Amino acid sequence: MHKTHQINLSYALFAIMLVVSFHAWWVEYSQVEPLPYSEFEQYLRDDRIAEVQIRDQYVEGRLKQPLADGRERFITTRVEPSFAEHLARYGVKFSGVVESNWVRDLLGWLLPTVFFVAVWMFLIRRMAEKQGMGGLMSLGKSHAKVYVETATGVGFDDVAGVDEAKVELREVVDFLKSPAEYGRLGAHIPKGVLLVGPPGTGKTLLARAVAGQAGVPFFSISGSEFVEMFVGVGAARVRDLFEQARQAAPAIIFIDELDALGRARSVGQFGGHDEKEQTLNQLLTELDGFDPSTGIVLLAATNRPEVLDPALLRAGRFDRQILVDRPDKVGRVQILNVHIKKISRDGDVNLEHIAALTPGFTGADLANLVNEAALLATRRRATTLTMSDFNNAIERIVAGIEKHSRLLNAEERRTVAYHEMGHALVAASLPGMDPVHKISIIPRGIGALGYTIQRPTEERFLMSRQSLKDKMAVLMGGRAAESLVLDEISTGAADDLDKITEIARHMVMRYGMSNEIGQVVYDEGKEHFLGGGFSGGPMLREHSEATAREIDQAVRALVDEASTRATQILTERRALLDVGAHKLLEQETLTADELPWVNRQDLLHSDVRMSD
Repeated sequence: MHKTHQINLSYALFAIMLVVSFHAWWVEYSQVEPLPYSEFEQYLRDDRIAEVQIRDQYVEGRLKQPLADGRERFITTRVEPSFAEHLARYGVKFSGVVESNWVRDLLGWLLPTVFFVAVWMFLIRRMAEKQGMGGLMSLGKSHAKVYVETATGVGFDDVAGVDEAKVELREVVDFLKSPAEYGRLGAHIPKGVLLVGPPGTGKTLLARAVAGQAGVPFFSISGSEFVEMFVGVGAARVRDLFEQARQAAPAIIFIDELDALGRARSVGQFGGHDEKEQTLNQLLTELDGFDPSTGIVLLAATNRPEVLDPALLRAGRFDRQILVDRPDKVGRVQILNVHIKKISRDGDVNLEHIAALTPGFTGADLANLVNEAALLATRRRATTLTMSDFNNAIERIVAGIEKHSRLLNAEERRTVAYHEMGHALVAASLPGMDPVHKISIIPRGIGALGYTIQRPTEERFLMSRQSLKDKMAVLMGGRAAESLVLDEISTGAADDLDKITEIARHMVMRYGMSNEIGQVVYDEGKEHFLGGGFSGGPMLREHSEATAREIDQAVRALVDEASTRATQILTERRALLDVGAHKLLEQETLTADELPWVNRQDLLHSDVRMSD
C-alpha cells in the first residue's frame, strides 16, 4: 500500500476510536439508572407515580416523591403484561434490559461506506489510470514523458540514411544552444517542424536525436493521448503540456502521430466531434501564442499528412515540413553500418551487396534484417554472421518462411519450375531489367509456391514507358511459360496479374502513356504513405461511359502486348527455358552463378521490343 494511503487510514481509525470513546462516556454520564419493572408495578399499586411517557421498548416517567437517593425521574424497560403477571404471582423480582444499539447502527452505515471507498481507491481509480484518465482532479494533466539528454542517449551519429533531414534539424539544435546568435539579424527559428514520411523511416528517432544533440528536456507525447471522452480534457492537456515546456525552456515538445490530433475538421458533419475540435483549436492557439525566442521548439511526426487540417500546416505554425523518406542505397549502407556495429561478422559480409538487395527498405526494415540474420546464425550455433545469413534473412522477410512441409506433386512442381524460369528468362532477355539474383521453387509464406528475386544495379526514381512495358513483360513471363510448355494455365499467376493490371491502369489513367486515351489524367488519387485514400467508399468516376470503355480497352491492350512479348521471347529461347526448368527441378534453388545462361549479354542479341 502506498505510504500516503497508510497515513490517511491511520487518521480515519483514530477519528473513529475518538468518536466511540466520547459516545460511551456521554451515554454513561447522561443515562438514568434503569428501574426494575417489578418495582414499577409496585409503584403503580402504591400510587407513587406522577406521570409516564410510554415508548416502544421502555417507559419513562416522574415520581410524586423523590426516592431516598434523590432520584425523581425513572426509566424502565417494558415487559409483556401477561408474563409480568406470571412472574409477580411467584414473587420474583424482574426487570427489562435497556439495550444500546448505537454500535450496530454505526457499523451499519460506516462499513458499507468504507467498503465502497476502498473499492474506488484500489480498483476504479487504478483502472482509470491504466486508461489514461487518472483521478477526477488530474483529468487535465499532461501525460507527457519527459526525457533529458542522459535519458535519450541518442545523437545525430546514431541516425543514418537521412542526411538532408539532419541538415535541416541541425539549425534547431544550434538555435537551442545559442539563441542570441540566431536572433542578431532578426531571424527566428520555426515554431513548428513537421516530420513527414512512411512508417519506419526514423521520424521518432530523429526527434529524440535533436533533443539529445541539443541537451535540452524532451517532452514526448502521442497525439492520441490528447483525445478523451470528456469534452475539454484534451484542450486542458495541451495547455498543461506547453506550460510545463515553458517552465523547462529551452525544451523540445514532440507530438507523435499528429494525425490523431490534427485531422481536418469537416463542414456540416453529423454527430459530435467537439472534443477533437476543441483540442485542435487549443493547439492552434498555443502555436500562435508562444514566442519561439523563449527556446521552445515543437516537433511533430506523421505518416498521413493528407488528412491534416490546413490551418495546422500554414506558415506561423508548422513553418517547416521535412520529408523523412525511404533511404537510397548509400543511406541503406549507412544504416546497416549503425546496426551492425555490435554484430560479429565474417569478412565476406558485403554491406554494399546487402543494400543493393534491399531497395525500398526503411531503417526499421534494415534493423529487422540484421536481427533476423543474427537469429539465423544463432540457430546454427555460429560465432559470426556470414553473407549467407543475410541472404536467407532477406528471403525470409520478402518471401516469407520456407514451407518444407507443403508437399507439391510432380505436376505442380513442374508448373512452378517453368513459371519461375519464365520470369527469370524474360528478365534476362530485356535490356535495362535488374539481373536475376535467385530462383526457388520451395514454397514460402502464405501462398507463394516459388519466387524469383532480382537484384537492382542502381537506384531508379523515374520509369520510362518502355521500362514499364518491359516490367510488365517480365511479370507475364510466368503465365507465358505455362501456356507455351504445358499448353495450360494455372492460378499461380494471380499476383502477377494484379501487379501488371495496376501498372497498366496507372500508365493509362495517371501517367498519360496511352496513345489512344491521350495525356489526360483520369485518376486523381494522391499517393499516400500508408496506401489507399481516406474515403471508405468507391471513388467517384468523373468521366463518361465511353471514356471508361476506352480506358478498359487501352489497359487490356497493354496487358495483351506484354503477354505477346513474353511469349515471343520464350519461344525464341525455348531450349534455355527447358534446361533451366529441369535444373531447377533437380536443385530446387538456383543462384545467379548457376543459371543456364552464363553471360547475360548473349541473350540480348535479338531485338524483342515491339512497336508502340
